Order: sequence, then structure tokens, then C-alpha cells
Amino acid sequence: MEQKKIYYYLTPVLLGILMFASNFLNTNLFKFGEDSFAVWFVLSVMCFACGWFIDKTLGWRYGGKVVFSTIIAVAIISVLMISFFRDYFAANELLSENLILYSLRDITLGAMAFFGMSVVESFTIQRDFLVMKEKLSYYENLVKDAKKEAELELKEAKVNAKKILNDAGLEAKNTILRKERIEKELKEFIRAEKELIKKYEDID
Repeated sequence: MEQKKIYYYLTPVLLGILMFASNFLNTNLFKFGEDSFAVWFVLSVMCFACGWFIDKTLGWRYGGKVVFSTIIAVAIISVLMISFFRDYFAANELLSENLILYSLRDITLGAMAFFGMSVVESFTIQRDFLVMKEKLSYYENLVKDAKKEAELELKEAKVNAKKILNDAGLEAKNTILRKERIEKELKEFIRAEKELIKKYEDID
């Protein structure tokens, strides 16, 4: 784990070296001439790649702080170096112009690193968005299925309730009919008993 952390922090160091190396373009030490644009393009691509890797390893927030600190540190070192060796870095120009020019070089390359980080974040956000979209679609389907199941259960419950009511109604009707039959039988039994008693009285 510690080796990985050290390896991760080597990328910002490489970024700082690339930014610092841009100060030597068109100097007496490295005079590229017509190839300066190609060298600048390569530096930009490498800084972009560093930003990409920094975002992958250190994350957007912490990696952004590291890149910003690297830009500030390299810009300060560049300003101090140009101030002490102003004759080496274009002696015919004003010192203030040199400071602004070389600071802008460092900031531009640092911005390329931030651009690399932004591209990674864009891809990550897009991927997360697609994943969340799939999850949302899955949950929507679950809700639809649950809704359909609830509707079916509700219909089934209504059918069962209607059946229970019908059964209860039939049972109540049967009970009433039995009651009426029993009452009728009792009345007939009482009437028959009365007639039988009356006959016994007439015989006496």
C-alpha cells in the first residue's frame, strides 16, 4: 500500500518536471526553432496524461489540490530562477514580461493536467449516470410489477370478498328459511295438539 502511495505521488512530481522543463524552450540550452510547437504539444499531451493518472489514483478533490499546489510551486521556482538568471532567459526583454510569459507557460501546462482530470471525471460521471439509469429502469420495472401484482391481489381480494358476501347471504337466507320452516312446523304441531285436546274433551 505504501509503495502504491509513493508511486502515485511520483506522477505530480513528473508533472512539475514537465512544467519546469517548458521554461527552457527557446533558450540557449534547448533551441528548438521550428520544432518548438511540436515539443510544446508533446509536453501538453504528457501533462494531460499526468492529470488523467492523478485523477485515477488520487481522486478529483485531493488530486486537484495536489495539481494546484504543483502549479504554484513550479511557478514560484520559475519566477525565482528567471529573476536570478534573467540574462539567460531572453535578456533583451523586460523582466516583468519574462515573469508573466513563463508563469503562463506553467499555468497552461497545469491547465492541461486539470483538463485530463476533467475528462476522467466526465467519463466517470457518464458511466455512473448510465449505471444509475439502468438501476432506475430496473426499479421502475419492479414498481410496475409490484403495482400489477398489487392490482391482481386487490382484484382477487374483491372477488373473495364478494364470494364471502354471497356465501354469507346464502347462509342467511338458508337460516331464515329453516327458521320459517321450523316456525311453520311448530304452528302445525301446536294446532294438531289443540285439535287432539279438543277431541279428547268432546269424548269426555
